[in-house]
Amino acid sequence: MRVLITGANGQLGSALQRTAPAWADINAIDVEDVDLTDSAMLTARLVVEAPDLIINAAAYTAVDRAESDEALARAINAEAVGVMVAAMASTGGKVVHVSTDYVFDGTSPVAYRPEDPRKPQSAYGRTKAEGEDKLRAQDLLVRTAWVYAAGLPNFVRTMIRLMNERGEVGVVADQVGSPTWATGLARTIWGLAEKQATGTFHHSDDGAISWYDFAVAIAEEAQALGLVTRTPVVRPLTTADYPTPARRPAFSLLDCSKTRALLGDRAVPWRENLRLMLEEEAKLG
Repeated sequence: MRVLITGANGQLGSALQRTAPAWADINAIDVEDVDLTDSAMLTARLVVEAPDLIINAAAYTAVDRAESDEALARAINAEAVGVMVAAMASTGGKVVHVSTDYVFDGTSPVAYRPEDPRKPQSAYGRTKAEGEDKLRAQDLLVRTAWVYAAGLPNFVRTMIRLMNERGEVGVVADQVGSPTWATGLARTIWGLAEKQATGTFHHSDDGAISWYDFAVAIAEEAQALGLVTRTPVVRPLTTADYPTPARRPAFSLLDCSKTRALLGDRAVPWRENLRLMLEEEAKLG
């Protein structure tokens, strides 16, 4: 099967390439190959590629910048998805689109299910929800959250850098969700594709924590591996202590039971995957 991966150089795009099954004949593209904001260019590229399956791992993810640049975020997160869906509709192909917990408002008392109503509170969340609306019934939507991977910019690597530079970091403790190791997400996407799944599924690692909890664990695990050279101080902050242009969901835990039931695999605890990622990071030097 011919599979086109967009966002090839990002955390998920890279992980999808590393974990690809034997049945996938992959071509992976990024911004240097095609401008997703140019619908004509994107359409032409899709005609040339003629994929059976598109896995759209590309996104505008600058959450705060999107508040003042919503048009660009919409072009990448929504309009480009529509172009991909139109191209697949003409050839009989399928789109696998990756979305986010930011499509929810963060007020639920329990983990969000795939079918729960969306109410995005930021420009980023709005444009990702609009991208979801471009999909057809035969396409596949996978929502995730707090993605990280070795060797690329993300919260985990930022924390390690700041801990080494300053010895002390402040992290919000009143925003709760679950991290997602990009490798595990990629494996889930391939598994759902192989099952020919359609509709909406969720994937994140198992467990409910705050960003502060995550930072404390990063400090402990990174120090054990020698990635942090001294014992850092991690201070809890409130969202009010750390104001940002975009409003973050206070609670964005995703209910992944539907995904785990279909794939027949276990929910991997977030700390287990964090340790694996940091072991990879240590090997990178």
